Amino acid sequence: MWASIKETVKTVVYALLIAGVFRTFLFQPFWIPSGSMKETLLVGDFLFVNKMAYGYSYASCPSIIIPAVGLDVDAEDFCGVFKGGNDRLFGSEPERGDVVVFRHPVTGRDFIKRLIGMPGDTVQIVDGKIILNGEEVPQSDASLFTEPFVRRGQPPNFPVCSNGTVPIGEDCIKQRLTETLPNGVSYSVLNVGDRPLDNTGIFTVPEGQYFFMGDNRDNSSDSRRPQRSGGVGFVPYEDIVGRADRIMFSSSGRSLLAFWTWRSDRYFMAIE
Repeated sequence: MWASIKETVKTVVYALLIAGVFRTFLFQPFWIPSGSMKETLLVGDFLFVNKMAYGYSYASCPSIIIPAVGLDVDAEDFCGVFKGGNDRLFGSEPERGDVVVFRHPVTGRDFIKRLIGMPGDTVQIVDGKIILNGEEVPQSDASLFTEPFVRRGQPPNFPVCSNGTVPIGEDCIKQRLTETLPNGVSYSVLNVGDRPLDNTGIFTVPEGQYFFMGDNRDNSSDSRRPQRSGGVGFVPYEDIVGRADRIMFSSSGRSLLAFWTWRSDRYFMAIE
């Protein structure tokens, strides 16, 4: 009996060690809880973050957050002793246009946004368009983006629509634009209308830090708003977790386990 218990404990310990190595050095699972990256990423998308893409820092250590049991242990709790140098082991620089997961520099919570500004860049938003190093990033009109007006995400929220507040379940419409960065990376961005963050001052990205924006421009907390005002601000190199490369599957329901709500067109879809 005791031998059986011992073997069971050993199996569990080995499994936890393997899972810990997998999450620390290779890939971290990530569920999209909000609509800030529509239409590139939808609420309910499940993906793995490639931690090998940019090397390793304290932020590469796993976070374990289970609100139901009051468990909240993040990367800084595990590996905070390594924080502060703003460097990385086997580090490489992310590329403009990458979709990146990073730790919020103040709260420590994981965010996912698109990398727009590199160290030394100047970034300004004028009438909803990015002015990057003095040059306007081109946008071209695409077809309208339509989704049902229902609550989604954690916490559940209704989407913001350019056609106003519509009845629950009816079409919520946004303008869709194709934006192309100087290095040729193109992706869709969504626009609702005139919003305060459609016009900003000029941001100069410090060395060793980055400027991020959500693709759903009028529903994103990102580097356009400073940390003291509840935004993200500039993100240090060491706070980057990894690159989002591919969606594994996607659920349109309230739970990832509700397999009957999985979106059939998003299995193993590349993130661009």
